[in-house]
Amino acid sequence: MAKRKSSRRRSRKSPPKRAPQERPGEPAEPASSASVAAPERPVTRRSSSSPRRARPARGARRGDGAEGRPHAPWHPLPLSELLILVGAVGVVVAVFVQAQPNTALLLASIAAVAIGTFEVTLREHLAGFRSHTVLLAVVPVVVLHSAALLVTGAFASVPRWVNIPLLALDIAIFSVLYKLLRLRYLDARRERRFAG
Repeated sequence: MAKRKSSRRRSRKSPPKRAPQERPGEPAEPASSASVAAPERPVTRRSSSSPRRARPARGARRGDGAEGRPHAPWHPLPLSELLILVGAVGVVVAVFVQAQPNTALLLASIAAVAIGTFEVTLREHLAGFRSHTVLLAVVPVVVLHSAALLVTGAFASVPRWVNIPLLALDIAIFSVLYKLLRLRYLDARRERRFAG
């Protein structure tokens, strides 16, 4: 931007050089190599009264459409947002307010925040409002991996090498979920654009 302004200033201070015009009755001057130059392009200036292009609204730049965020089935009540707020307050109370950390309150609060966040991201993704493909593909993989380790750990001690085949399974499940969720988002996005 600064370079653009400085070039404008230079063009305003020094007008383009023009070839001397011949007057009738005077002999024409011979063209020397120093005076012969490539023809300069005329400087075009935008007048201050010329209309500038209006910047599109924030939603229009992203392609969100005029509708805004998709509404939940319980629309007038912001249930997911309240769940996130209650969970965040519960985390603060469990960690900082009490003398000893309350593990049950902390886990319940984290679960409340996770459920509220997952609901909002799933609703936005399936409606084509915003892509949350990676998050939505990772959550089931983490839940499945954790459940497999907890179930096998309840009956026997789990050696560390068990994580290697589970990691390969996690990558495969993540890949499939990512592709499916991405295709679903693109379809919903297309429908949203054509509808609005």
